[in-house]
Amino acid sequence: MARPIEIVPSVLPADFSRLGEEVAALEAAGVDRIQWDVMDGVFVPNLTVGPDVIRSCRPHADVPFEAHLMVVEPERLMHLYVEAGCQVLIVHAESTRHLHRTLAQVADLGARAAVALNPSTPVASVRHVLDLVEMVLVMTVNPGFGGQAYLAAMEPKVDELRSIISSEGLDVDIEVDGGIAPPTVAGAARAGANVLVAGSALYRDPEGLGHAVADLRSRAEAAAA
Repeated sequence: MARPIEIVPSVLPADFSRLGEEVAALEAAGVDRIQWDVMDGVFVPNLTVGPDVIRSCRPHADVPFEAHLMVVEPERLMHLYVEAGCQVLIVHAESTRHLHRTLAQVADLGARAAVALNPSTPVASVRHVLDLVEMVLVMTVNPGFGGQAYLAAMEPKVDELRSIISSEGLDVDIEVDGGIAPPTVAGAARAGANVLVAGSALYRDPEGLGHAVADLRSRAEAAAA
């Protein structure tokens, strides 16, 4: 049975001078939750938002927030993002020496744990922590910048991961992030992803956010059926 499709916007393309309004608009558009791309300038080249920015936006929407922690040693910072109002924490497999311990700590903080894989990182690197997570994020671009082109070569990785999850009877979502747009979303969903992160494509839709979200959802559901 196919898992429910979820559309999760990244706020990177939003107007940062009015983030509270932007978050409210995303919720009104029908998204399932909102992703905050947290970059530290070390694990990835750019710097983005800290917990205080997320905390200031939390009153403007009721949908869950997820923090995509593109940072080194995320275990040092995780509690700050939970306190800021994030219900899901995504930790990169490449960012911490003790991945098993770090993911267990996410649960201890009362958040939902997820693990992310860069394009060059194999599925095998997270095979033995799948019991600790509710979601695996397969990056379909190299992390650190918005607006990059979708890497279709990651679809076999999604398919491999979905096969492992299914064979082990695990209750784990697969998220993809990077270049998700109307031309690419079907391939990701067909490969086995059910959580689709979109940024630039949502904000480029001339018919608005609501249409963009509904369009991506319908395309993904048709491909996954």
